[in-house]
Amino acid sequence: WDLIPEPILQRCIKVADEAPSDLRSNLRRAYSKFSQDSIDECQKPKEFKATLFALCFFHSLISGRIKFGAQGWSKKYPFNDGDLTICGEVLKNYLNNAEALGTDVPWPDLQYIFGEIMYGGHITDFWDRRVNNTYLSVLITPELLQGANLCAGFKSPDSSKLEYVHYVKYIEERFPAETPQMFWLHPNAEIGFLTNQGISIFQTVSEISGGGTSGGSGDISAAKPVIDNYMSQLPSNLDMIEIRGRLKEEDYTPFVIVSLQESDRMNLLLTAMRSSMSELELGISGQLNVTDNMESLAVDLQANKVNALWAEKAYASL
Repeated sequence: WDLIPEPILQRCIKVADEAPSDLRSNLRRAYSKFSQDSIDECQKPKEFKATLFALCFFHSLISGRIKFGAQGWSKKYPFNDGDLTICGEVLKNYLNNAEALGTDVPWPDLQYIFGEIMYGGHITDFWDRRVNNTYLSVLITPELLQGANLCAGFKSPDSSKLEYVHYVKYIEERFPAETPQMFWLHPNAEIGFLTNQGISIFQTVSEISGGGTSGGSGDISAAKPVIDNYMSQLPSNLDMIEIRGRLKEEDYTPFVIVSLQESDRMNLLLTAMRSSMSELELGISGQLNVTDNMESLAVDLQANKVNALWAEKAYASL
């Protein structure tokens, strides 16, 4: 990075290869990390295909739970494709050893390595580790070979009849519509996720449509029509001396006291809004030097966002 000039880095676009949020895409991506050659290298192909598919589904589940926030995991763990591919190699080696020794598939060993060492190495919370191990205790089992359910409406296919390309087709054609129950979560778990997703979409649309001109050119004069509109609608400060003069001593009930307190806070907010927009007007006209706060306010006004200085003066009110 030291060889690249700083102006070029400042104009670059960062591209991040992150896991998708939906379960089908996660499973498709996870299974694409392997190939038919990986299957052919295992001496127990039937067990390997079934277990590898379940392992990819497990990887999709724990990656997809991140979108549910604190309901999914207590923190955002850095699960990655390297965990999956290494687990696939471990699975192949264990099955090859079992075939060479003439023993059964060591299901408990696989569950422990995947849950406590590979994926569990990222997990710091006890309850998150318990969730992770519970997934493995249900998914990585001998029942996979008898068509066990990976989730509601999605079974482990018959590994003796399918090859790699058939599993890919199975994902595309047989995967059910995604629901929180597939993650073993309550149906209401996605309310927060969908709300945050909607907010993020509208914020992005607002920034692109409203704030693009000022952010690129630095022309704060484009905020002048917005200032004029806001100033024309901004009410005058409440006359607290007159309001308090109308009240008698017995009128100071809890509700009235709260109302007076909120009126004082409202006056502070109105004063801050009026003074900051007046200063920005003077800055646009050249009568004042433009400060960082003025530029930030101009950008926020054009993007229809609440300015940070206004948010400091605002308050929660019923």
